[in-house]
Amino acid sequence: MGSYLNPGNILYRGSLRSKIYVDKSLLIARTNDLFWSEQKYICVSRPRRFGKSMAANMLAAYYDRSVDSEGLFKNLKISQEESYKEHLNQYDVIRVNMQEFLSATHSMDEMLSMLQTKVIRELKREYTGYEDEENLIFMMKDIFAQTNRPFVILVDEWDCMFREYQNDKDAQKKYLDFLRAWLKDQAYVGLAYMTGILPIKKYGSHSALNMFIEYSMTDPGEMAKYFGFTEEEVQTLCTEYNMNFEETKTWYDGYGLRTHSRFGDKLYSMYSPKSVVEAMLKHKFGTYWNQTETYEALKIYIQMNMDGLKDSIIRMLAGDSVRINTGTFSNDMTTFATKDDVLTLLTHLGYLTYDSDNETVSIPNKEVSLEYVNAISTMDWHEVIHSVENSRKLLEALWNQDGAQVAKGIDQAHREISVLQYNDENSLSCTINLAFYFAREYYTIVRELPTGKGFADICLIPRKIHTDKPAAVIELKWDQSAEGAISQIKEKKYTDALKDYHGNLLLAGINYDKKTKVHTCVIEKITK
Repeated sequence: MGSYLNPGNILYRGSLRSKIYVDKSLLIARTNDLFWSEQKYICVSRPRRFGKSMAANMLAAYYDRSVDSEGLFKNLKISQEESYKEHLNQYDVIRVNMQEFLSATHSMDEMLSMLQTKVIRELKREYTGYEDEENLIFMMKDIFAQTNRPFVILVDEWDCMFREYQNDKDAQKKYLDFLRAWLKDQAYVGLAYMTGILPIKKYGSHSALNMFIEYSMTDPGEMAKYFGFTEEEVQTLCTEYNMNFEETKTWYDGYGLRTHSRFGDKLYSMYSPKSVVEAMLKHKFGTYWNQTETYEALKIYIQMNMDGLKDSIIRMLAGDSVRINTGTFSNDMTTFATKDDVLTLLTHLGYLTYDSDNETVSIPNKEVSLEYVNAISTMDWHEVIHSVENSRKLLEALWNQDGAQVAKGIDQAHREISVLQYNDENSLSCTINLAFYFAREYYTIVRELPTGKGFADICLIPRKIHTDKPAAVIELKWDQSAEGAISQIKEKKYTDALKDYHGNLLLAGINYDKKTKVHTCVIEKITK
């Protein structure tokens, strides 16, 4: 019947042709757990770069009854599950990519009409005796009554019209009402699996599609380990493709997704499949974000006139986490009451990662951080981009043990980024982390690194491919003395935290005098 991605071919026919790089087949086992229960409606919301379509394709290949796909799965983990044979190639799969219908039409009415017409046409080709039927729901009810075989319905890019019709509430409501009528409480639905970027849109006090179990970047539930590549999978890929795992982690790690169960909580360190696969195949680390998203999209949201938004973005660029309330987010791209709603959207888009335990967001990794820098460089946040650009010189001053130049650079960053108000050592730490932004090129930066007798404020630990660079322990003081900071590093043996490091080690004490509003810096070098 041709390609299943074509809007003219709705019933999935033909095995999955694309190479499966990593075994994510237990996703099918999870959907099987829900298949015959009342919880047969699943909606997974995650960024484009996290392989949404790949998961839908894999489910289609597994459930489709018109092909024999056992060869694809027999050596994967799913084949060890009890229900593996029970559901393998047993169902008619209706596989719909909403983006293709949206692109082929000019209104919501036209799109819904085309969708129903295409599905009905496909069903008529497969089943005889329904030549006069023109109502999709009634037709599927009749087919189910005849065959007693439910449908697996996979809807990819289900939320694309909320991006296209951002301000058209009537069009959005028509679409949600159609999905509800087509899917909710219908006996012919064996499994309805929707995937997109946004969680299901709320209207009033309830959702039009409240039958769905939702899994998202802010609440991934049991699906957490299926949202992308896990750390173990990335380690395997790095070995196979001869790529440095530490660098891969720096570039593409940082999405922390937590699952809760009666056996305890587990935190998964999640990587973007798109970026990891690109880096492995091209054998080069870089930003592959802009091939699916653009910094222009990020720019639209971070420059909104929301109280505290700019301050939050700057703090996160410096490595801080920002506390937010995700509960007020309306699950669309236009309704923003506070900065928290904007930051929640950025989390669903993949520009931030959410820590559900602490209810905070942060920038996940180097790749995404570069997108913020790209966006800010085209905005009027000149003071921020100036500090980022000057951070290269500041790092060189640290390497040269030029305390006066380091202090001067931090003074300049403090003056320019006036949005960060000094009131304690944490504010000082934020400014210094932004001032040393370029250090991320060579170092793993750890704030509050535990030591035997306390916490070292900032540690710069060179990654393995940059061992020619010295490590650094930076201690911050507020209205005391830089010399006192150096003494504390030595007295509390902060350098013991770097017991596995061997080479040159810089000790830097930085103090801010709140009367003179001047920073001072003392730097010493030792060898471990």
